[in-house]
Amino acid sequence: MAQTKILSAVTLLAFTSLASWAAEPEPIPRLDGSTIRPTEIDSTVTRLMRNAEVPGVGIAIFNHGKITYLKAYGFRDKEHGLPLTADSVMTGASLTKTAFAYLAMKLVNERRLDLDKPVEQYFPKPLTEYPRYSDLAGDPRYKLITARMLLSHTAGFPNFRAVNRDRKLNINFDPGSRFAYSGEGIQLLQLAIETITGRPLQDLMHEQVFQPLNMTRTSMITEERFENDYANAYDEWGRSLGHQSRKTADAAGSMQTTLRDVAEFAMAVMQGRGLRKSTRDLMLNPQIRIVSQHEFPSLAPETTDENKTIRLSYGLGLGLYLSPYGRAFFKEGHDDGFRHYMVVFDKPRDGIVIMTNSSNGEGIYKEILETLLRDTFTPIEWEGFAPYNEPAHTEISVGPEGLERLGGNYASRLGLALTVVPKNDHLDVLIGGNGHDLFPEGELRFFSKTLHVITDFEVDSQGKATGLTLHYADGDVMMNRTN
Repeated sequence: MAQTKILSAVTLLAFTSLASWAAEPEPIPRLDGSTIRPTEIDSTVTRLMRNAEVPGVGIAIFNHGKITYLKAYGFRDKEHGLPLTADSVMTGASLTKTAFAYLAMKLVNERRLDLDKPVEQYFPKPLTEYPRYSDLAGDPRYKLITARMLLSHTAGFPNFRAVNRDRKLNINFDPGSRFAYSGEGIQLLQLAIETITGRPLQDLMHEQVFQPLNMTRTSMITEERFENDYANAYDEWGRSLGHQSRKTADAAGSMQTTLRDVAEFAMAVMQGRGLRKSTRDLMLNPQIRIVSQHEFPSLAPETTDENKTIRLSYGLGLGLYLSPYGRAFFKEGHDDGFRHYMVVFDKPRDGIVIMTNSSNGEGIYKEILETLLRDTFTPIEWEGFAPYNEPAHTEISVGPEGLERLGGNYASRLGLALTVVPKNDHLDVLIGGNGHDLFPEGELRFFSKTLHVITDFEVDSQGKATGLTLHYADGDVMMNRTN
C-alpha cells in the first residue's frame, strides 16, 4: 500500500511538472544532432524511476558548453513527501575525488605540487612513521609513489585496506605499472597536500574549488545550513538510510553537494576555469591504458581487449575514452544509497550529470545516457552498471581459501540456524534441510540467483568469519557463528 502511494505521488509530481510547461522550451540537442523534447525527458526519467524503484533523480544536460537542462524528479524524503530539488544536498561519493583532483591541479599550476616527485619527500618524517602508513615499512616501493600515480590510480594500493584479510595497507604491484582504482591513494595525496599547504582539506576545498566555482551548497563535511534540504539515501529495497553525516573531510568521498553544484563543477572542468590550458590538458591526458575486465574488484587479474577500440584510460582524477565525437571524460560516484554519474564529450562540450539518492540508481544510467544524450559509448559493462531489468549482481571469484573461512554454523538470537558449506566456487547454505546457493560479488558479500536476499559476512582480525547478516526486503537478520 505504501509503495502504491509513493508511485501515485511520483505520477502526480510528473503530471504537475508536465502541466507547468504550458509553453514548452526548445528541444534539447543530442550528440548525434537529433533533439529531445523536455516532455520526453520527463516521461523517460519518471518511467525509469518507477520501474527501477529510484525515489529521486537529478539531471543536468550540457550543450556546447552551457547547461541547457537542469531538473530534479521525485523525492528527497519519500516518507514525508518532500521533493528532490536541484539544490538538495546529497553525498557526492567518489565525485569527491574529481573535485579534489581539481584542487591538486591548481597546486600544480602554482608549482607547489610536482606530479612526479615521490610524495614521501613532502613529509617532515618518513611516511612509515605515520601510524596510518606503518604497514608499508617492509616494502620500499612506497618511496616511488608520486602524485601522478595517486591521481591516476596506479600506485598499487587496494581500493581500501579493509578488503584485505588482515585489514592492512599494502602495495600489490610496481607503482605506475597498471590501473587499480584506489581510495587509499587519494587519501594519501590528501595527507601530502595538507602537509604542503599547512591547511586542512575542508578549508582548501572551500577556498580553492567550491567558492570560486560558485558551488554554494557544497562542503567536505556536514553543515547546519544544509539541514533544510538534505536528501535521504535509500537502499536496494527502498528503505531509508537517512542522510549521511560527515564530520571529517575525506578526499575519497565525503563531499556534500547538489545537482546544481556538480553541474557547475562539470562546466568548470570543460572550461578549465582556474587552470592554465596546459594544466587542464594534462588533467585530461591519458596516464595509463586500462585493460582490466571490470573496474571492480579493483585488483582482479582478469583482462580484456573489449575497450581497446575506445582507448579506455585514466587521466588525473577522471576516466577517459574516445568516441566518434572525440574524447570523453567521466566519473562515477557510488556510496550507500547514493549513485551518481558524470560524462562530458570534450570537443562538442556536450554531456550529462545524473545524481540519484538510491542504491538502484546505476540501473537507469544506460537508458538515460542513450535516450537523453544518444551516448552509446560509455563503458557500462566495465563500470558494472547493470541495467535495472538485468541481473544487478556481478559474480566474482574469491578462491577456495576465501570461501573456506566463511564455512560453519550460524544462529540468530531468535533461534534461526543455518549451516554454510563451501562448494566449488560458491557457498551452499543449509536451512532446515533445504539448500540455497550463494554466489560472491565481493570478498564478504554474496547473493542468491533465485531469492531476493543479500548476505554480508563479518570477519575477525585473522580473517575468519564471526557472523553474517541476511538482508531481505522486509528487514535484516543478524546471526553469530556458533562453531
